[in-house]
Amino acid sequence: MKMVVAYVEREVVEPIREELLAMGFLSMSIVDASGSVPEPIVTGTYRGVSVEQHLRPKARLECVVGADQAQAVADTIGKHGGDRYFVFTVGVDTAIPTETVNLEAPVPAA
Repeated sequence: MKMVVAYVEREVVEPIREELLAMGFLSMSIVDASGSVPEPIVTGTYRGVSVEQHLRPKARLECVVGADQAQAVADTIGKHGGDRYFVFTVGVDTAIPTETVNLEAPVPAA
């Protein structure tokens, strides 16, 4: 088993979720996250002090799947991810309950 983890812009979460559901991946976690970038994305002042914002709002998507399906999930994320996304997979030794993990081949998207 593998866990696919992705950091994507929040606005692309719904198309990714819908396509993964259509492919038979019914169980995933999506949480709000922030990503750090070297250059400030917002600069302003607060009480006379210069403030730089280096965090970019993101969504973190996690999906545990069979080892053979990890690439299909990563490809789906990449298809909708836009310019700023990051995907990686990690091995999973055990997942309980096992009914929440799709270990079968994905159904081709229409």
